[in-house]
Amino acid sequence: MTLQRRILILATAVVLLAAVGVFAVLRASSRADEKNQAQPGGPRITPGQVSLGPGDGGPRIVFRNMAWGPHRDELATAPADGPEGARTASGVSCLRFHSAAGTGICLQADKGAVGESYRAVVLDAHLKEVSARPLAGIPTRARVSPGGHLAAWTVFVGGDSYAGTNFSTRTSLLDLRTGRYDASLEDFTVRKDGKEYRNADVNFWGVTFAADEKTFYATLATGGQTYLVRGDLAERTVTTLRENLECPSLSPDGTRLVFKKRVPGLSADAPWRLHVLDLATMRETPLAEERSVDDQVVWVDDRTVVYSLPGDFGADLWSLPADGSGAPARFMTSALAPAFLG
Repeated sequence: MTLQRRILILATAVVLLAAVGVFAVLRASSRADEKNQAQPGGPRITPGQVSLGPGDGGPRIVFRNMAWGPHRDELATAPADGPEGARTASGVSCLRFHSAAGTGICLQADKGAVGESYRAVVLDAHLKEVSARPLAGIPTRARVSPGGHLAAWTVFVGGDSYAGTNFSTRTSLLDLRTGRYDASLEDFTVRKDGKEYRNADVNFWGVTFAADEKTFYATLATGGQTYLVRGDLAERTVTTLRENLECPSLSPDGTRLVFKKRVPGLSADAPWRLHVLDLATMRETPLAEERSVDDQVVWVDDRTVVYSLPGDFGADLWSLPADGSGAPARFMTSALAPAFLG
């Protein structure tokens, strides 16, 4: 092969690589532009007032709007009895969100001059910022206690999926009554099998609070196993209760936990099935959802739960009876991280 031919081949390869790069940039730009345009047949969304406090319009949902358009990722609201109707967008963007008793916790991206970082923002009933804390990683879970006095959140600080084994999390707690901030649940004393337990691989995620505003439940991972733990804020302890429970969510009456459980034989990328645990009898009931759910489920009331699954525009919400009966039903398209408010 002559030198000229080699130069020609090299030049052609460079041109092709440049064209591929330009196409990728243009495609990414096009996708970004698409997300700024409302999708045909999508929900009607208008800007307006969104409140986390008691309202005159009846029960409602506040959630992260995933519908493409200028209000994507903003907190929005819709009537609880008409979730697929018109939405009101707040202008406040959150990646993860939860609310109770007029308090909200919003985990959001903070795009600065040196790249993207994240922070946890406490919101009042009018979505005004009360306080904020920097986050050490990518937001994944958020919860507010029933009385609105406590907030918890979890971030990934290594890895990016609960399905794998190579990940690390950090879960933080904030007491809004006293201002006490626990940057990591790993500072609490772990009681496992009746003894104090220490291990460098301990991880926590998925906090859910009881109505007494001091008891909580969460997931503990250590030694390749996950555990349900009950936490005591006053004693600063967590005690293992049961194996193979992740992302618990306490029912409004405080008697049951809905959670995701790894089931042998399922794909390593989709290993979970939803179950409910009766705290009095410790009896598990599988729910009628055969798809793998990687979410911290939310209770609508004492009978029904709602959770997210991937959708055409990011995520959709699905509902399901909490007693193992019935079948999944699509509850809301293009939505994530709901909070049900009175």
